Amino acid sequence: MRRETRTIQVGDVKIGSGNPIPVQTMTKTDTRDIKATVDQINSVEAEGCQIVRCAVPDMEAAEALKPIIKGTNIPIVADIHFDYRLALEAIKSGIHCLRINPGNIGSKRRIEEVVKSLKIAGIPVRIGVNSGSLEKDLLKKYGSPTSDALVESAIRHIEILDSLNFHDIKISVKSSNVKIMQDAYRMLGKKTDYPLHLGVTEAGTYAIGSVKSAIGIGSLISEGLGDTIRVSLTDDPIKEVKLGHDILKALGHFKNGIELISCPGCGRLEIDLHSLVAEVERRVAKMKLKRTLKISVLGCIVNGPGEAQGSDLGIAGGDGKGLVYKGGKLYKSCKESELVDILIEEIENLN
Repeated sequence: MRRETRTIQVGDVKIGSGNPIPVQTMTKTDTRDIKATVDQINSVEAEGCQIVRCAVPDMEAAEALKPIIKGTNIPIVADIHFDYRLALEAIKSGIHCLRINPGNIGSKRRIEEVVKSLKIAGIPVRIGVNSGSLEKDLLKKYGSPTSDALVESAIRHIEILDSLNFHDIKISVKSSNVKIMQDAYRMLGKKTDYPLHLGVTEAGTYAIGSVKSAIGIGSLISEGLGDTIRVSLTDDPIKEVKLGHDILKALGHFKNGIELISCPGCGRLEIDLHSLVAEVERRVAKMKLKRTLKISVLGCIVNGPGEAQGSDLGIAGGDGKGLVYKGGKLYKSCKESELVDILIEEIENLN
């Protein structure tokens, strides 16, 4: 059961416990390069990204948001640090959410000016606490960016917005240390009912980052925590989006698409399983499905029938022969070379 939260709306995407968990990413282009940024946003949208964040380091980047928003379809979050004027310009540009820590943008007057503009525009805020940019007094108090330090920072920023009667908030407390990140979100989840944006920050390359993200994000979602996610990798943001969806699929939170099950292979194989799975993945990658289908691709008779019983469709084969399962039962026999074509045809029939 998911932790109950308030609901906020980022563009046309609702975030909170009564809604599906959306997958986000962040552009890795220079925001001032409008064409490159628009192209990247459109490419991650095609992969299923629902919200995208853009870095706003200066006024030129803030002004570039307007044509970027005009050239894209999914909600845009402006990532602002320290300079309240960039926040005001981003709001004028038509952003759908503002990522900012209000305690870092200066005087109370400046905070009030930003909050006033947010209220008029109906734009929510993500309070984004990160172990790499924690306040100096908290680092001194705790000695390092501990989970307690992250949570205290988040509560500090929440209280600033609460005092201004602004409650359209989601919160993240990210760390590159999975255990610290997990503990911080667990503590924060007990202290507030605002929706949580999950992520392991600076997770690394795809090889290690996918492991850290799956453990960190996946474990919290399995505990009922988390209302939107962003996987952070030193890699193409398309891979971040795909991995985010894969984490949600594995936990039953992604309600359309294909969950692919395939065996690791062993000495019993009489089929090129790796090529078979790769071909299935390639053929289903761009299929638009209205619901989730569980597809099993197995290489022998030991596990094939059993896995097929829990799948909508399944295929297994070897020695030139193929078996197709449908609804957990043997559906038809065929040539090994026909397996993928029949599988794709049946997926289309079930959609």
